[in-house]
Parts: sequence; structure tokens; C-alpha cells
Amino acid sequence: MEARELVILIADELKEFDSTRPVFKDFNPGIGPFGEPQLIQNLARLLVNRGHKASTARTPDLMIDQEWALEFKIVRPFGDNGKEAEDWSVNLLHPYRGNVSAIGDAFKLIDYKGNLRKAVFVIGFEHNPSKISLDPLFDSFELIAKSVCKLSLGKKIEERRDNLVHPIHQVVRCVFWEVLKDD
Repeated sequence: MEARELVILIADELKEFDSTRPVFKDFNPGIGPFGEPQLIQNLARLLVNRGHKASTARTPDLMIDQEWALEFKIVRPFGDNGKEAEDWSVNLLHPYRGNVSAIGDAFKLIDYKGNLRKAVFVIGFEHNPSKISLDPLFDSFELIAKSVCKLSLGKKIEERRDNLVHPIHQVVRCVFWEVLKDD
């Protein structure tokens, strides 16, 4: 499966899951409040139901069709209560091996010995229209990953799905970078 097809597939599955009005803990319905492990487990289940081979693991977070190894991060500038979250951008930007950021995940993928294509996949949530745009965060991730950490990333691929059911997390942006090699 080509990278763009994969991003479209995941964006569509997330939108479909959201349309079922799932509830995570005591939060408002919708996929926006789900934690990363819970959202990825549900995504794997949906992919399996569609005939894909999908499984979750500690590293990588999700393997699809014995072709892709994906590490996920979720970014949400706002909490379920509508207030701006603290430290919401650190999930992408800490530029250190062993860190839990998307950059740390890219290093984990480089070290992963599986013979799969590897990618960092970010699931971002915004208002519609956006109150805090995720664009500067995505641009900063690319800049730090490529210029500071010397990671070789493929072209950014993005899909957006609007009209989610959550009153705060109304838009999901699926953003993907293939991790090509360690420079």
C-alpha cells in the first residue's frame, strides 16, 4: 500500500469510528479525548474488520499488512473542557533519542529491526475554524527532525476530516512522514 493510500485509509477509519459517537471515560462523545493506546487499539480493530492485517505493539505502535510500522502521536491544543492544554506540543518536538516525542519515535523506528516501511503518524485535533493552528507545530517538527536531528524523512502527507462529533475536537488532521534512514 502506498503512503498516501495509508493516510487516507486511517483518516477514513478515524472519521468512521468518530461517527459511532464513542465515549472515552467521562469525556464528551467522539474520538478527540481518546488516549493514544485506546485510539490505536480501536484503529487496529477497525482495520482488521476491513480485511487488513493490523496489530498493536509497544514498538511499533501499529503494524499494517506486514508492510508498515507506524509510531503515533496525538496532539490536542485544547482539553475536553475547551481550555487550552498545557505542554500539548511536546509530544512532537523533544529532539532526543529515548524521549516519548515523535522525534524520539523516529529514532525508535530507525532502531527497529523489522523489515517494514516505517513512519511517524500524527493525529491532531482542532476546532473548525482553528483557534490554534497545528501548522507551526508540524513545520517545527520537520525542521527539528531534519535540521537538528539529521533524520531523513519523506514528504509530509496529510489528510483532514471535518465535522467530528466532539464540540472541541471538531477536525482530525492525519499527518504522516516516512522515516527513510538515519543520516
